[in-house]
Amino acid sequence: MISTHYKKGDYIVKRGEVCDRIHAIRKGLIRGYFDYNDNEITTWVSVDNEIVTSISGYFKKEPASENIQCLEETYTESLGFDDMDYAIKNYPDMAELNRILMVHYYIHAENRAFLARISGAKERYEHFTKTFNPEIVKRLPKKYMASLLNIRPETLSRLYQ
Repeated sequence: MISTHYKKGDYIVKRGEVCDRIHAIRKGLIRGYFDYNDNEITTWVSVDNEIVTSISGYFKKEPASENIQCLEETYTESLGFDDMDYAIKNYPDMAELNRILMVHYYIHAENRAFLARISGAKERYEHFTKTFNPEIVKRLPKKYMASLLNIRPETLSRLYQ
């Protein structure tokens, strides 16, 4: 397990790099995003007590397709794939913890999939505020929230009042 401190704006991984660690956020705010037509498209956001990694990098040792950036001063504890694999195989409690983490991760992914399929901006915003961690709603800068919700910042401003 490695403890790491990231400053606001630091990257855990940049697109094209291999991310071979899974990070538990002790404190902080992290987003995943990719660049498209000179725009940054935010695909997910995580806060304290959540996990982050590049899925393809961590499990398949492939280059990340997105950037993972800290939006606040962030502290993580991370574990490399080989160490996690060893712990799962040799410690039953670690296997149970991994199962719990995967359930949490898949629920989060399901919520993002639903969010992407809701057509109206107001409905998308309401779904976001009801199903996502309230800390994200409070702490996420509005430009990243607008990107995550696939709405214009002006539209978000009208909804957020």
